[in-house]
Parts: sequence; structure tokens; C-alpha cells
Amino acid sequence: MLGQQRHSGAAPAGATLWRNRDFLMLWGGETVSLFGSQVTSLAIPLAGALVLGATPAQMGFLSAAGFAPFLLLTLFAGVWIDRRRRRPTMIAANLGRGTLSRSVPLAAGLGLLRIEWLYAVAFLGGGLQVLFELAYQSYVPSLVGRERLVEANSKLQASASAAQAAGPGLAGLLVEVLTAPVALLAHALSFLGSALAMALIRVPEPAVTPAARRQGICREIGEGLALIARDPRLRGLAGEATTFNFWHTGLMVLLVLYATRELGIGAGLLGLILTLGGVGALFGAMLAAPLARRLGLGPALTWAYILACGAPLLIPLASGGRSVTVPLLTCAFFIEAIGVSASQIYVISLRQGITPPELLARMNAGYRFFITGFIPVGSLLAGGLGERLGLRPALAICALGVASALLWVAFSPLPQLRQIPEPGPIATTPAALAARGATPEVGR
Repeated sequence: MLGQQRHSGAAPAGATLWRNRDFLMLWGGETVSLFGSQVTSLAIPLAGALVLGATPAQMGFLSAAGFAPFLLLTLFAGVWIDRRRRRPTMIAANLGRGTLSRSVPLAAGLGLLRIEWLYAVAFLGGGLQVLFELAYQSYVPSLVGRERLVEANSKLQASASAAQAAGPGLAGLLVEVLTAPVALLAHALSFLGSALAMALIRVPEPAVTPAARRQGICREIGEGLALIARDPRLRGLAGEATTFNFWHTGLMVLLVLYATRELGIGAGLLGLILTLGGVGALFGAMLAAPLARRLGLGPALTWAYILACGAPLLIPLASGGRSVTVPLLTCAFFIEAIGVSASQIYVISLRQGITPPELLARMNAGYRFFITGFIPVGSLLAGGLGERLGLRPALAICALGVASALLWVAFSPLPQLRQIPEPGPIATTPAALAARGATPEVGR
């Protein structure tokens, strides 16, 4: 794909992406959909909790339904995307997600809304999200060219950070004013706007080269998974992220019920708490580079993990009046956001630095499979704990589970790293690749 830059419409050398109309259309459309997605992430569980009176177990099933496609589709969706043009897939996925979001207020208006409807919307929406994100990550290089990737990804990541910081507050306000089902209509409109912006991109997408050997899909997927399993650094990163996501998603499932039913915190105030807490992500991004220079990469990563994994222990302590619970919850999410933001920068840099280039895509697919694939199980477990033990004890167990992710770091080489190491001794030469039965490809 990168070898066909002359067809990509990339900005000329020396030009800025501010003058690249097609990238601006992509950036604008993605920004709109990112803010809309924040509405869905809060409105669907609030629709279950406030409109349908969902039980903790049902809330667990609802969360699991949204993440199940990441377990079922991720490893194979990447291969499917690579065989097709990316932009039509992105447009179709956003149109589909917009249709799903519109179905919720329609069902509510007709008196047909049930928790099973939300299960279906969450599951199908998750599947479309998998397809969109994989196509989107592969499409950007063909649009802007290799020389503008850093600039493009910086702008796109800025939108993602802004959506994470401001989105929950906007979502909470919309749910408070419009009710959760109607708020999803705003999300549907954001997806339609995003699809329209991407449809207006004028530069033709390069043709997709057919795969040379399609019968080797499972074997190639296995190489990426095997690399994670045998490299202790990648294994530590994947283990920490998998454990964190497993327990943290369950914690957030229970928090919606605990905050609204036992702490008396409405949707608007909950969104504001998450928004103020999310501001910590900006501090984490600013502190990451100087902290790594001062302490070394491994110690800086360890401290970031400690903040991210330790802060949720404050959440089960929230009880009493709002003058206590609101500052405590805000503080917990603020500290956690600092740690998560900084650790993500270190983790991405490490994964890119220690993985041989010819295995990077497959490693990322395997890594994502691990860190998202077990989330549905965590959601179901949290819902069951909430049913049996009550919301606050279940929250405490989930918070301890999040903290246990630090064990993966403690028993790995990660804390001792001073800088990004070179890739490990993986067979990367043409002779070694031929011995493994693989055909070396130029330019990968």
C-alpha cells in the first residue's frame, strides 16, 4: 500500500495537512463520530439502568455483548479488511452504526424497547466498530503518505483525547435532558455526518493487491500470537493490559448502578465526574516524555502503571453525601487517567520498537485480541458479583482485580528497561524466512 504513494493523493513535500482537503474531511468526520461514540458508551448502559431497570447481571450481559465481537472477529477481520478497499468499508460501517443507534429511540417510541434489543444493538455495533477501526488504521497511510503519518496521527489522536475528556459530560447532559434512548439519536446523526464526510473524499484509493497465499491465514495469525507468548516484555505488557481491562470494565459496569442508585448521582453529574477525571489524560501525555528521560523508560512505565492500577481502589470508598463522593470519584478518575495516558505512550513505543517489522501487524492483532477478548467475561463476572454480594463489595473486588495487573509488571523485565530495546532474535533474514516456509516481501 505504501509503495503506491503516487496514487494516494498525499500532500506534496513541504505542504501541511491543513491544506490537504481529503485529510481534513477524514479528520472532521472521525472527530464527529468520536464525540458521538461517547454518547453511546454512556447512553446504552443508562438506558438499561434508568429506562429498563436492568439488574446487575443484565448490565454485565449488556457490556459483554458490546465487547464480544472483539473476541470473535478481531484476528480474522484484519485479513478480511486487507483484501478490500478500506474507505467503502468505513462508510458502510458508520452507516450501519447510525442505523443501530436510531433503532433504540424508535423502539422506545413504539413501546418495544427491551433489554434484549440493547443486547443486539451493542453486539452488532461492536462488530461494526471492529471493522471500522481496522479499516481506518490501514486507510490513513494511503491518504496522507508515509512522510505525513506522524502529523496525521497527532491530529487524529488530539481529537480522540478531546472526545475522551469532553464526551462523557456532553453524553451525560444529553441523557439528562433528552433521556438515554433519544440521546442515541444524536449519536446516529454523528455517524451519518462522519459517513458523508468520508464519502466526499475525492482522492481514489489505491487498488488492493490480492493475497498471494490465502490458505495460510491461521498460520500467520499464530506467528503473531506466538511472539507475544514467548517474549517476556510483550507478555508482560499484554498480561497487564488484559488484566486491567478485564476488571476495569466490570468496575465501570457496576459504577453506573452504584452511582445512580446508591449515591444519588444523576446522569449529568456522572458525566461531569468522568469529564473532569478525563482531563488527567492531558497531563499524562505532557508528563510522559520528560518522566521517561529523567527516570528511564522502565521506571517511568512502572510509575504510570501504579497510578492507573492503584487509583480505582478509591472508587469503592465513595459513600455518603455528594460533598464527599463527587470529589473522591473525580480524584480517582483523574489520577487513573494520568497513568493510563502516560502508559499508553510507553507501551505503544515499546511494542513498535521490540517487534520485527514483518511481524508488527500480526503482533498488534494478537495483542488486541488478548486485551479486549476477555472483557466480556469480566463484565459477566462483575454482574454476577453485584447480584450475589451487592454493588459496593463487588466494586471493591473489581478494584482489587485492577490493582493485581501490577503483578505482570513486577515479574517481568519491564521495570529494568532504560530505553527501547532493539527487536529480539526473530528470524527476519530471507534465508531464515525461507527456512520457515515464508516468502520475503520487499517494503513491508
